[in-house]
Amino acid sequence: MYVGRDMTELSMLPKSEWTDSELAYFHHSFQQIAPYLNVEGQTLHREIIEEIEARGGLRNSEATYTMYQTDV
Repeated sequence: MYVGRDMTELSMLPKSEWTDSELAYFHHSFQQIAPYLNVEGQTLHREIIEEIEARGGLRNSEATYTMYQTDV
C-alpha cells in the first residue's frame, strides 16, 4: 500500500524531487487508467516515465509471481 504525498502536493514539485516509490506508484496508477487519460494526464504519465528512465529504471523491491516460476 502506498503511503506518501498525494498528487496535489507532488504536482507542485519537479519530478526530480519525487521519491522512487512515488514514481512507481503513480506510474502503475496511470498505466491502469491509460485508455481514459486526457492529454494532460498522458503528458504527466510521460514525464513520470522519463524521470524513471533518467534514474536508470525502477528497482523491484517486492516479490513477484514470476520470481518463483521454474521452467517446466
